[in-house]
Amino acid sequence: MTENEFDILDELYFVTSYLDLKNTLSLPEEELLLGLQSLLQQGYVKILYPDQDTAHDYDADDFGQLYQDYFFLATKAGLVAHNSI
Repeated sequence: MTENEFDILDELYFVTSYLDLKNTLSLPEEELLLGLQSLLQQGYVKILYPDQDTAHDYDADDFGQLYQDYFFLATKAGLVAHNSI
């Protein structure tokens, strides 16, 4: 897990919007998106969309167009990975 991925997971113990995550971490957008996509592919983060209560499957094509509208939350596997480092 990269340092950016660790920092992203650190913020996702609770449901967080993309914009809040971006403002909190102050990472360049490209690095934030790469970290989120990596965590999604590993099953460490899930997408909630169109609201905070509805799970949405990760799709790379959709992600590129809708990521600013997404909410994110660490999965159980993500929390275990985050806490084992």
